[in-house]
Amino acid sequence: MLSLRHPLATISMRLDSVKLGRNRCPCLVECAAKGPRPRYPRVWRTKKKIGTISKSLKLVECIKGLSNVKEEVYGALDSFIAWELEFPLITVKKALKNLENEKEWKRIIQVTKWMLSKGQGRTMGTYYILLNALAEDGRLDEAEELWLTLFSENLESMPRIFFERMISIYYQREMHEKMFEIFADMEELGIRPTMSIVTMVGDVFKKLDMLDKYEKLKKKYPPPKWEYRYIKGKRVKIRTKYHVQIDTDSKAKTSATEANSESWEVHENTDVSFDDCDEADNFYLPETAGSSNTD
Repeated sequence: MLSLRHPLATISMRLDSVKLGRNRCPCLVECAAKGPRPRYPRVWRTKKKIGTISKSLKLVECIKGLSNVKEEVYGALDSFIAWELEFPLITVKKALKNLENEKEWKRIIQVTKWMLSKGQGRTMGTYYILLNALAEDGRLDEAEELWLTLFSENLESMPRIFFERMISIYYQREMHEKMFEIFADMEELGIRPTMSIVTMVGDVFKKLDMLDKYEKLKKKYPPPKWEYRYIKGKRVKIRTKYHVQIDTDSKAKTSATEANSESWEVHENTDVSFDDCDEADNFYLPETAGSSNTD
């Protein structure tokens, strides 16, 4: 008769193969050679990456050693972007930020004018950088021309920061009439001034002895108690420094008035006559008077 039993050797071999299959990682890909597939680095991916920060630093280094001749600076900038497929606007903006931190105002003026001549970066931020650089470099006439052109083109959409900058320029140079003209333009357009503008205009009113206008300005634009700032992406409510100064001034005034009232009460309670003293000029408080009588 035929037996249907398998030999023990074949059963043990099959059990070992099942155990090995369970222990293997399911994520591992095997090739026909019974091993892990080799991973080679990508040929089209370069390891050395040149970002906009390094490019902006190179642009700053390229400009610094040049003279102030317009053709030389413009030629160096043209050669820097010669092999670029598109205009590197982000690189130039970061280079302007680095130059602003180093207070290289002449270079900022040259780079911004070159960028605007290429028809790139025509934004209000670029014009503000140019206006600030012209003011810091002492080119007040060019700054006023730029301000007038921007104000005439963007009459109803002019940012408040431009008004603040022009008022601060005139405030530093004590040009009060032009300062009042810009402030009057703000009120006509319905733009609420910041507290820095209010303080500068108020200081000028004090210098010119216009106290009635100073009081009207303070009543019309009182300092806010709170302001909102973004710290690490979160909107945070912070107490303003102007309100803190007002609170300290009011506390000092109240303490001074309380001290004066207490001193007046002391003088009213003490009944001292000059007949008891030899001379009217020798006036003592009650404590000192008592000590003089005992002596």
